[in-house]
Amino acid sequence: MFDDLKRFETGSPRQFDWFSQLLDGFFPDGNAMDIRAVPRGSFPMINVARSDDAVRVYVFAAGLAHSDLTIDIQDNVLTLRGKRDSVTSGNEDGSSRPVFRRERASGEFVRAIALPDGLDAERAEARHAHGVFEIVLPKREELKPRRIDVQAA
Repeated sequence: MFDDLKRFETGSPRQFDWFSQLLDGFFPDGNAMDIRAVPRGSFPMINVARSDDAVRVYVFAAGLAHSDLTIDIQDNVLTLRGKRDSVTSGNEDGSSRPVFRRERASGEFVRAIALPDGLDAERAEARHAHGVFEIVLPKREELKPRRIDVQAA
């Protein structure tokens, strides 16, 4: 390894190949370095937030109606299922246009999200507005933080 390091320090033309191979050894999965820790292109994208009262899951699914997404929770796993239709480019006469680039994924999708313990799935709610689904999963009462009043001695 020290010989490789010397080669790197001397400005070998392959120095960046060596460095790339070194990093690949530490992170063999190409997605491991992704800040979201999910493969790029995963759909739908999500944010998860926690407060004292609930866990909120925000699902960013532009182009889906509220009836296009099925939300299930079982054993602290939230599962999102649905299908997003493809947007086709066509001429007025019904013939299709060639597509040179397609970035919007279409078809069926499933996302599963592990949730923390202590949620009350029976009181869960979901809302949809402007392509964003908000799923509110309240915490069980016994797990919410309690304030203890301090008495004067």
